[in-house]
Amino acid sequence: MSLGALFGAAQLADMLWPVLVGLGIEQVRIDPGNTAMTPLDFVSYPYSHSLAALVVWGVVFGWVCRRFVPERRVFWVIFLLVVSHWVLDVVTHRPDMPLYPGGPKLGLGIWNRPAVEKTIEIGMYAIGLWMYLGVTRARDGIGRWGLFGLAALLFAGYIADGVPPSVTALWITALVLGTLTLVWSMWADRHRVLRQG
Repeated sequence: MSLGALFGAAQLADMLWPVLVGLGIEQVRIDPGNTAMTPLDFVSYPYSHSLAALVVWGVVFGWVCRRFVPERRVFWVIFLLVVSHWVLDVVTHRPDMPLYPGGPKLGLGIWNRPAVEKTIEIGMYAIGLWMYLGVTRARDGIGRWGLFGLAALLFAGYIADGVPPSVTALWITALVLGTLTLVWSMWADRHRVLRQG
């Protein structure tokens, strides 16, 4: 299974979100101080971020990936990665994560405790990168430096700070960066191979 598929599954909610915001189906407000970590107020995102919607998206994406990779576990890995986005967002977000469209919203609000949030997310990022490097090796310079560049871009994007100038600039930037990182991950992964054993 490719890194692109894994990345796409884990980030599917955040890749759907800018499209739905751009179409006016979901809403976000720029509200500096909304939480300590982000100036965004996620007013409504039931179709990209509710648990029920992500279960549906997980089934669809898992089914599609299973058509390309004929292994039974592929469906479950993709499905669980899609749904894990909701679980992890519930930990970080204030109570704005819907169970289903129009349903109750949950959130533990770790975004209001930046030191704790950064420790958890950077730790998870480092473990994921370490696991990927442990099972693959570069077959050429692109596999080595392409992956290094992707890892650096993702980390820089995480630590970047600032207030977007408008909602339009926000969703366009999110869409461009999401697409770039997805394509980049597929490109780098094609230049890596599984380690023996």
